[in-house]
Amino acid sequence: MQKKLLEIRNLKKYYGKGDSLVKALDDVSFDVYKGEMLVLLGNSGCGKSTLLNIIGGMDSPTEGHVLLSGEDITSLKDKALTKYRKEKIGFIFQFYNLLPDLTALENVRMSLSHRDKEHLSEKTLELVGLGNQKMNQYPSQMSGGEQQRVSIARALVKKADIILCDEPTGALDDKTGRKILELLQDLSRKHGQTLVIVTHTTPIADMANRVITLRDGKIQKERVNEHPKDAKDIVW
Repeated sequence: MQKKLLEIRNLKKYYGKGDSLVKALDDVSFDVYKGEMLVLLGNSGCGKSTLLNIIGGMDSPTEGHVLLSGEDITSLKDKALTKYRKEKIGFIFQFYNLLPDLTALENVRMSLSHRDKEHLSEKTLELVGLGNQKMNQYPSQMSGGEQQRVSIARALVKKADIILCDEPTGALDDKTGRKILELLQDLSRKHGQTLVIVTHTTPIADMANRVITLRDGKIQKERVNEHPKDAKDIVW
């Protein structure tokens, strides 16, 4: 039986009031299981990025609860919420968000505070295919795909419970994007990493274990892929 890692319960996020009320999320509930790759699919404005930000502790809901391993993060105060973001959650963004004046190794090392961070940072960069001289390059010296690999390594190195990916291939060409999807799928299949991927690209959903489609702030449908496609076969 799958172990439940994340519980989303009756989540609402409203902006404005009266005639100008916007329901970015309107009573959303679902679970995420340990080791699965879950895709949140939907067009722009459907609420998927708002949902990801609330799960990541970067935004708070109007109502509802988010529980990670039984802990309700919606009740955490600022200091505990900062610790949650730093230790429990990894983030992969569309535009990498790397510090330009730091090398790849230094960018990854920033995610760690303990003494083994040099060794772990190097090992993690090697895992995502950026060993040897690549880890000492600056973002400006790297391709978009290489920068996204650094972003993935930065999220992975701290051994986060769950990695949240917001349009991780959005700034990449198709070939490079597919390579990044292969890497993410390997992290799930071979290393048991739990991944939640937000995308508007329908074919990417075919590689997930499960797909939740959002529309107008609500869950429109949910499906399980009994036989997920290999990322290398995804075409969009």
